[in-house]
Amino acid sequence: MTALISRDELKAAIDAGDVIVVDALGGDYYAQQHLPGAIALVEAEVAERAATLLPDKDAAIVTYCSNVACPNSQAVANRLSALGYTNVRKYREGIQDWVEAGLPVESLTTAS
Repeated sequence: MTALISRDELKAAIDAGDVIVVDALGGDYYAQQHLPGAIALVEAEVAERAATLLPDKDAAIVTYCSNVACPNSQAVANRLSALGYTNVRKYREGIQDWVEAGLPVESLTTAS
């Protein structure tokens, strides 16, 4: 099982620039809103894109998806670990928890 990270720990790590955040939802979900600085990487693309997007296998990486019920963040974390990434954690509560806490998100679409 992937180690977990709390919202407060993740916010501190993002603010300090000490973590690479991976959005495991991708696509329209990522375009609509994602955690600050997050990169989109879905399970089906891990094998082909991880080496380019995440060249340092010892870097602190946190995966997340929509909420506790969403399996995507665990699936991506499992794939990364299988490829030899050594410091992968999961923000289990996901972007729903982040937004409900009033924390900032980024978007690729124009806000309406």
